[in-house]
Amino acid sequence: CHPLGLSKVSIDFILDRSKSLIIVKGSVKTTNTTGVEMEALTAVSVAALTIYDMLKSVNKFIKINDIKLVFKTGGKSGDFPPDSNRE
Repeated sequence: CHPLGLSKVSIDFILDRSKSLIIVKGSVKTTNTTGVEMEALTAVSVAALTIYDMLKSVNKFIKINDIKLVFKTGGKSGDFPPDSNRE
């Protein structure tokens, strides 16, 4: 999303077959003095769109829901949620 030096990017997939769900979780780290939440949100969005593209021939009713920031630390705007100190 932005031209930043990233020190770590990870995407995890959690399958819930009983609910026909794939949960996509993204994590990004940098040593820069800015937050990288946009990079994590972009990574999750692209992963979800890739899954959609691969499965649309099987099911035309696939939905991508609830892409959101869960937490972040550091950056100009500070932690989110504000009392977060998770790594």
